[in-house]
Amino acid sequence: MNIKKLFVGDTDNTLIQFFRYVFVGGFATVVDWGLSALLFYCVFGQQLAVLCNGLSFVAGLIVNYFLSTFWIFKNSKIKNRLVEFLSFAAIGVVGLLITLGVTWGFEAMLSNVTSLYQIIAKVVSTAISFFWNFFARKFLLFNKNEKSEE
Repeated sequence: MNIKKLFVGDTDNTLIQFFRYVFVGGFATVVDWGLSALLFYCVFGQQLAVLCNGLSFVAGLIVNYFLSTFWIFKNSKIKNRLVEFLSFAAIGVVGLLITLGVTWGFEAMLSNVTSLYQIIAKVVSTAISFFWNFFARKFLLFNKNEKSEE
């Protein structure tokens, strides 16, 4: 495989798209976590931790959307950009719910066993939601073979 194809040019190849999504998802995660820390420690404080995480989640989602549609997925099934973004966001919210569910499950199973349950849950839930987000977005929103005329 040509290394340049991994980074440059349009592609419908799922493996190349997945490779690129690792970078996009990683960068969006850095934006999410970095903004969350900035808002938590420098702007709003502990009393508004949920607000900090909510705002940072939205910022990461927006970064993910723009980078994904610019670099990874070029063939949307949805012609209306607002509807496309809202669909993209809905898939991300399902990923967030998966993360919360996995975290809750690990807390229920492991909190009496180890204080590391949070880190274990974060690693497992991040991997599961990453795969969910990529494949749901690829096949529900951006699959070239099933383009709609909306």
